[in-house]
Amino acid sequence: MDMEKDRPGRMERFQTRIRRNRATHLAWRGGVLLVGGAVLAAGVVMMVTPGPGILGIVLGLAILATEFAWAQSALHRARASADKAKEKARQKARSRRSGRRPAED
Repeated sequence: MDMEKDRPGRMERFQTRIRRNRATHLAWRGGVLLVGGAVLAAGVVMMVTPGPGILGIVLGLAILATEFAWAQSALHRARASADKAKEKARQKARSRRSGRRPAED
């Protein structure tokens, strides 16, 4: 059973196969950039129009972070901001239920 844990998973084998050939590796990174960028751009647009903008931004950065180190650090910052916004919304909801005014930051 320990041998099964040591074997690479299906995704790891796929990534290794893609990275062996320079052309397929560049094509893969280009595809990730295109899809992740489109989702990220849609998230930014949804920040000013109705829709889950923060979710789109985090999802776009998560896609980009699979291939780009800069996106990984941006994803950590975006997740922290999303967590902060979620906590602030929960505090406002709790204060409305209890009849108190929310604390101003």
